[in-house]
Amino acid sequence: MKNTAHSADLSHRKQRIAHHFAQASDYDHHASIQQQVCELLLTRIAHTYQDSVLEVGAGTGQMTRLLAENIQSKHWVINELAGRQSPILQAIFPAAKIMIGDAEQLDLSSNHSLIISANAVQWFDNPLSFIQQSYERLASGGQLLFNTFTPNNFLQIKALTGQGLAYPTMNKWRLALEKSGFKQITLSTHRFDLPFSKPYAVLKHMQLTGVSTNQTATSSNDTPFKWTKARLQQFEREYWQQFAAKNAKGELCVNLTYDVLIINAVKP
Repeated sequence: MKNTAHSADLSHRKQRIAHHFAQASDYDHHASIQQQVCELLLTRIAHTYQDSVLEVGAGTGQMTRLLAENIQSKHWVINELAGRQSPILQAIFPAAKIMIGDAEQLDLSSNHSLIISANAVQWFDNPLSFIQQSYERLASGGQLLFNTFTPNNFLQIKALTGQGLAYPTMNKWRLALEKSGFKQITLSTHRFDLPFSKPYAVLKHMQLTGVSTNQTATSSNDTPFKWTKARLQQFEREYWQQFAAKNAKGELCVNLTYDVLIINAVKP
């Protein structure tokens, strides 16, 4: 049974994020690290059979497809920020309730046995608030499972441009989980160094996966980062100087670091 999508007003910052990801039309082809993260999350789901599953920030449906193929549930609620993804997500899960809008503001119901989110929570205005929100949305015994990234994520970009999201530390996540009352808390990090032939290819990759150095501000009042010819030339030169490496074939390259944090906890 097809359910009606719901929407909510988005802040200026969330509109920019939704628009930027909408421009990444070939996201799945380039988002290999994000796909690996989804597969890591899948292996950590405690139960194959669920009463009610809430997925937050489904995007193009990378995690959603894995859930559809591997998990059974009586009820499905799939949330996504960008409205244009609704038909894609509904096609993956015809019986799911698709809720379009800001997960920080929407009423995403309660008594879920599993809340899962892949590659999304870092875009929240207040990522740590996701912990208490999830606690309130979970049934007793329910599992919270999601990933975000550590402050070392995209370390090369932050070092060379000063731009990047403000990622909470592992300690802050653990404190938030303990304060909300979660038990069986586990946090694990996974580092991926993705090689590129040149620094410009790094920027192109980020654009194709919905991320850009002029779209990472955490406040709508922050001045967007602007590229100039001189700044791009300096970026190329300093990237090679500071972050030159060799790929699996022994060829000279530059890396972009993804530092993934997976968080897993249970509401008692």
